[in-house]
Amino acid sequence: QVQLVESGGGLVQAGGSLRLSCAASGSIFSINAMGWYRQAPGKQRELVASITSGGNTNYADSVKGRFTIARDNAKNTVYLQMNSLKPEDTAVYYCNADIYSDYGLLIHYWGQGTQVTVSS
Repeated sequence: QVQLVESGGGLVQAGGSLRLSCAASGSIFSINAMGWYRQAPGKQRELVASITSGGNTNYADSVKGRFTIARDNAKNTVYLQMNSLKPEDTAVYYCNADIYSDYGLLIHYWGQGTQVTVSS
């Protein structure tokens, strides 16, 4: 009933940029926090960045100064601007959102994941 659709992943050379988007749709009453996680082969999924409904942000140390998270509350969309990409940023990136349904239920949703590959 609620889905998160990601876009913007791809292949880029080191030093390049990508912008990921994640749009939530469905029977949404409101959205609390939204964020981006990533998972590389053989590694645990880790938080990249998060943003509250009020715009407060949090970043992993490895991406500070390079990545920027933003959201458009009117469009229920969260973005991740990734600059100065490094090969170690290569991973599947997942967006997530804590969403209240029209019936007052809070559910943690995940996007389908989008591959980001950074070549040397």
